[in-house]
Amino acid sequence: VYKGESLKVVIAYDCRHNSDTLARLVAEVFSANGIQVYLFSALRTTPELSFAVRYLNCHAGVVLTASHNPPEYNGYKVYWTDGGQIVPPQDGQIIAEIDKLAFEDIKFTPDESLIKLIDKEVDEAFIAASVENGDFGAAGKADFKIVFTSLHGTSITAIPEVLKRAGYTQVTVVEEQRVPDGDFPTVKSPNPEEPEALSIAMKKAEEIGADMVVGTDPDSDRLGIAVRNNKGELQLLNGNQTMILMTQFLLEQRKKKGFRGNEFIASTIVSTPMMSKLAEAYGVECKISLTGFKWIAKMIKDFPEQDFVGGGEESFGFMVGDFVRDKDAVTATLLACEIGAQAKASGSSFFNELITCYQDYGFFKEKLISLTKKGMQGAEEIAQMMVDYRQNPITAIDGSDVVVVDDYSTSVSHNLKTGEKTPIDIPKSNVLIYTTADGTQMAARPSGTEPKIKFYFSINTSLKGAEDFEQTEQELDQKIARILNELNLG
Repeated sequence: VYKGESLKVVIAYDCRHNSDTLARLVAEVFSANGIQVYLFSALRTTPELSFAVRYLNCHAGVVLTASHNPPEYNGYKVYWTDGGQIVPPQDGQIIAEIDKLAFEDIKFTPDESLIKLIDKEVDEAFIAASVENGDFGAAGKADFKIVFTSLHGTSITAIPEVLKRAGYTQVTVVEEQRVPDGDFPTVKSPNPEEPEALSIAMKKAEEIGADMVVGTDPDSDRLGIAVRNNKGELQLLNGNQTMILMTQFLLEQRKKKGFRGNEFIASTIVSTPMMSKLAEAYGVECKISLTGFKWIAKMIKDFPEQDFVGGGEESFGFMVGDFVRDKDAVTATLLACEIGAQAKASGSSFFNELITCYQDYGFFKEKLISLTKKGMQGAEEIAQMMVDYRQNPITAIDGSDVVVVDDYSTSVSHNLKTGEKTPIDIPKSNVLIYTTADGTQMAARPSGTEPKIKFYFSINTSLKGAEDFEQTEQELDQKIARILNELNLG
């Protein structure tokens, strides 16, 4: 692809067992084969690796990480020239090259002159860019109390400094989880989607009366946020909720400057449909992709004439602007604090601002159900479940008729009312989505990284006033409970 060019690759790694050793081995193999390598001298976040690919004008990037998975896992993420993870056709082309390569043709004796250790220069550039993109000059920073935990991961190298430079002075770091440790000894799982992972931080927040809790996964691409609800209790928000409020805030800031007409936001097929409602209200496009930020990064690359404002997915990932091309918990943490601090200074709160969004764009509520099916038998059971849903489709959900079936394995959207079948302009994937007459959605999807089949539910109604929030939420919860019971998923 890059014949005649001197190839350059940047490599990062997280806190997991042997990540540093594996990163060094990868660097040595690249150098042995004549490729210039920039290797981080110590662990760094995944968003910094994505940033570094373009900052250093590299042809590719690699980060050794298993993200939010348990301690026994490790992995290898590959990034392309644009700073996004590889997607078709690059992935297939890389595998084809591997398959036709003879092992004896690979050189293993490192050329140390081609391995350059990097740290402070790239750190400074990334942190400065994070502050530039995430700091909106919010009022009330000095009065906004934050409890932050890195969950023994890499974000300790960036988030405290980013918050400090943005003007936040009341940041309490959870000391028990500050030191990077691949065993993640204080949590069952280092995944901020799991309430247990933030339990120590939540306890600390109650002790000091914090306004917000933020926790990130080991490679700092996902973040979990807890804020005070209307009863003054700390409540963990889900990825859809934080995505909506962050995106709305970014759109509102952009609106103040004036839209140019080429802006877009982005989300995924299993995330809340509320993103499309938000885009419609602001007159911008909402692009929808398959699950995974690599597809959102591809949108940015494929539409260079358009301006990406921000976007995310339900699994606690968000991206602010396009200076990073992957989930970025570093800048998203700063953005969340900006929203919270400004709201508090204005007599509101992060939670109240979310309720206002529900009033303005519809009260959407989502629920994720994951069924674990381990081993070969489990894989067969998952495959059969997807076959059954296609061959014996659901006709109604909670009394509302299914009106559209989107099958991403065939790229066909079938309108059951009119009989019309239209193509879905998204790469094929084993995902099936039912939409009913009342706007209820159910998506079924086997996980790509875990032995699970996942069911995503989205329901919605109108919210007339903030005073009706609790009652309306209760009604939505009851509806979800009925649906889960109806589908034997309760």
